[in-house]
Amino acid sequence: MAMLNVEDLRVYYSTPLGHVKAVDGVSFEVREGEVFGIAGESGCGKSTLVHSLILRKPPMVHMGGRALFKGRDLMTMDVRESRKIRYTELSIIPQYAMNALNPTKKIKDIVWDLAREHGRTDREEVEKLLRERLEMVKLSPKVAEMYPVELSGGMRQRATMVVSTLLNPDLLIADEVTSALDVTTQRVVIELLHYFMEEGIVKSIIFVTHDLALLDKIADRIMVMYAGKVVEIGPTEEVINEPSHPYTQLLLNSLPRMGVQYKKQKLKGIPGYPISLLNPPKGCRFYTRCPYALDKCPHVEPGLAKVSEEHYAACHLLGGED
Repeated sequence: MAMLNVEDLRVYYSTPLGHVKAVDGVSFEVREGEVFGIAGESGCGKSTLVHSLILRKPPMVHMGGRALFKGRDLMTMDVRESRKIRYTELSIIPQYAMNALNPTKKIKDIVWDLAREHGRTDREEVEKLLRERLEMVKLSPKVAEMYPVELSGGMRQRATMVVSTLLNPDLLIADEVTSALDVTTQRVVIELLHYFMEEGIVKSIIFVTHDLALLDKIADRIMVMYAGKVVEIGPTEEVINEPSHPYTQLLLNSLPRMGVQYKKQKLKGIPGYPISLLNPPKGCRFYTRCPYALDKCPHVEPGLAKVSEEHYAACHLLGGED
């Protein structure tokens, strides 16, 4: 059962030079009970995509398409309705989560402000729940009495996760939540997200990252984005072990592998630079960097070709519909 259905979504940024097509015709679904991974290099549109589901502020502009969350279109919700479901049904751990907490308030006051906005009236009950959740993420209940600046980076990350999930949202968006953390703390965060799912605190997760190796450990399915477009989508095992799009292949080859020494196999970067999304080409947006580009790639946009039952990739080499 799909909790979120995104259909041909287009979200641009308005600038004096024109519209930056950050998310340009993206479609996917997130099912109940799954972790859905979104991957791609910086500037591919993945963070714009998930933030447009939560809150759109200028210069971000919705240009078309739908995002049906439990049957309601997030793109047409008014401010009041959107605020009502935020944190209770749909929540986000922001990209710079360690700096997301108000430094002038104690953790308990931050949580109380959030709970009160959503109709909670018993502060004692809310603070009791906060202490329980802090213990869940291996933090002392005393953290409730502390200011964010008194916490280490890893502690602030976990405290932010508690705040974002305190009201048991159905869908949690984790946007680059491990990017500023050491490997040990990354593992703790991944385990906590799994725990939230197992305990029913959240029902589904969208996990956004540039690191496909992380998604291999947490995601059920993966969507790879490039320059505002979906280039590949499918079950994690297939996308990681049998990537079909040249970009996905190059992205995986740029990552270090366990047990492989640098002397034996050097890491390979992706040649060239991302295109400008102010005036992207009519055809495939990856053709300028693709080692397998065909004559029609600059002129004809490839459709998603079926690789297997749930695995699709947008590449002319696969014979997708134009």
